[in-house]
Amino acid sequence: KPLVQWLLDLGLDKAQVAKAIARSPQICSLSLEANLKPLVLWLLDQGLDKSQVAKAIARHPQICGLSIEANLKPLVQWLLDLGLDKAQVAKAIARSPQICSLSLEANLKPLVLWLLDQGLDKSQVAKAIARHPQICGLSIEANLKPLVQWL
Repeated sequence: KPLVQWLLDLGLDKAQVAKAIARSPQICSLSLEANLKPLVLWLLDQGLDKSQVAKAIARHPQICGLSIEANLKPLVQWLLDLGLDKAQVAKAIARSPQICSLSLEANLKPLVLWLLDQGLDKSQVAKAIARHPQICGLSIEANLKPLVQWL
């Protein structure tokens, strides 16, 4: 009950709360004080506004179970090192919160290397990720290679 009320107060509607819990039932086992409130404060500190945080949780409730230290901070630093600015990182997370669950080693770094191999330079890769962060969740073999071959 406190979790449901907290999610409603954050800005999710009843249907979004129900869907978030159905998609990620482990959210119910998380502590408001130890997990959820610090996550929201951290996302706000990254430049997302309250409605963007609510939408990110509604779209990808798994974000609630991620570690700020082990998952989110390394991701943000990697995106900054790639060439995105803080506002672009916030926008990428708001647009595609699934990016937060991706592995740097298994997903993001191989994607960047593949895009560089396709002839893009680092600034073009950063621009592509900033504008279309959902690209990070695509499979190189199943999605991107066939698309490039088709083009």
